[in-house]
Amino acid sequence: METTRIALLGLGDMGTAFARAWLAAGYPLTVWNRTAARAEPLAAAGAEVAATPAEAVAAADLVVLCLLDDASVGAVLEDAGLTGKDVVNLTTGTPAEGRARAAWAAARGARFLDAGIMAVPPMIGVPDSGAYVFYSGDRALFDAHRAALAVPAGAVYAGENAGHAALQDVALLSAMTGMFAGVSHAFALIRKEIAPKEFAPLLVGWLTAMAPYAHGMADHLESGDYTEGVTSNLAMMVKGNATLLNTAAEQGVSPELLTPFMDLMERRVADGHRDEDLTGVVGLLAR
Repeated sequence: METTRIALLGLGDMGTAFARAWLAAGYPLTVWNRTAARAEPLAAAGAEVAATPAEAVAAADLVVLCLLDDASVGAVLEDAGLTGKDVVNLTTGTPAEGRARAAWAAARGARFLDAGIMAVPPMIGVPDSGAYVFYSGDRALFDAHRAALAVPAGAVYAGENAGHAALQDVALLSAMTGMFAGVSHAFALIRKEIAPKEFAPLLVGWLTAMAPYAHGMADHLESGDYTEGVTSNLAMMVKGNATLLNTAAEQGVSPELLTPFMDLMERRVADGHRDEDLTGVVGLLAR
């Protein structure tokens, strides 16, 4: 049996998945949830149920939060004694919230890690599911509890800056959102003429082949030379955008998911960067 005593506050779908993984691994676990009924299945599985957040915190070496938002974290821990505690915040938030919460925890005598979960609940506790969690903040805390943190999902340390777990989490989710936009537009184009299930393997194969483009963009951002090794320059891509827009019009599909990015491409060409690839768009987005 593991000896690290864990308190988990927040038993939504994600929190419950983490709780079940730790229980299955033999960790002593105390849980708390605002709606007490959600704790009953975990109590049946061996968890202790605390009546208050303060009671849960007092029973643990490692305090884990998986709540609605950052404001909920402050409210739930308001009356808890955090001196000497190790606090890990799985609650989804922004980089600034992660840094502010780290300072808040330090002022209360606690070590702190913020986190970004790169998984959905069914992936948690499942070997080889690909689930992992970014953790950033106190390195000594991460090292001390690495084994426990790695039970529900892979544990990836993202640095001492407590905001970097959320920053990488949101950056990856933003890229995913853009991909979903492109996938939605593609299906809208073909939906009346080609069976979606017939088209889907082609779409997945194409996106998989294009994904390594990120490495080239990273190289350009670090070197500062956005023309090195370019095969399809920005001027050529902007010219080709007309075909994409004309096809959308023919198919009765709105171009609204594509045109904001196309506008940025045109601005970059107009600024005299026709021989680059798309990397210069990154600078147009930075404020």
